[in-house]
This record gives sequence, C-alpha cells and structure tokens, in this order.
Amino acid sequence: MKPVLSLLALALLLAGCSGTTVNRDNCANELSAAWRELDLAKAEGFAGTVSYSKALTLITAAKTEQQVESYGGCLDKATKARFYIKESRAGR
Repeated sequence: MKPVLSLLALALLLAGCSGTTVNRDNCANELSAAWRELDLAKAEGFAGTVSYSKALTLITAAKTEQQVESYGGCLDKATKARFYIKESRAGR
C-alpha cells in the first residue's frame, strides 16, 4: 500500500510542477518586445511622458512576475506595458 501512495504523491507533485510553464514563452516574448519598444520610445524622445513611466513600471513588475514564475501576470503586465508604450509614442 505504501508504494502505491508514494507513487500517487509523486505523480501529483509532478503534475503540479508542470502547470507552471503555461504562458512561459508568451511572457518572455511579450516582455522582450516591450523592452525593445521601450528603448525605441526612449530613443525617439518620448522618455518623459506619463505613459512611458507607466510602461516602465509595468515592465519591471512583469519581469518580477516572470522571476517568480507567475507567467499569467507577467503576460498581462507586459501586454499593458506595450499599450502604454504605443500611447507614449502617440504623444498621450
């Protein structure tokens, strides 16, 4: 009976760990794109806008979420950051 319970516990543990990779690649791609767009906005002179500041804050938070493997939150924040970068470049 003990080996069956041990096997079951191991299977549950592995199943729980495998769920943390959902959105990992999407988070990394979106975060990378956001950093590139932020650099472009800075080079174009939009670094002083409120939208730029919001975007920078969101990207920093997204990177933190990525580090703690909260990929859903990372993806959400990086997507919002890209929106604010677009707003910054539009002068809003």
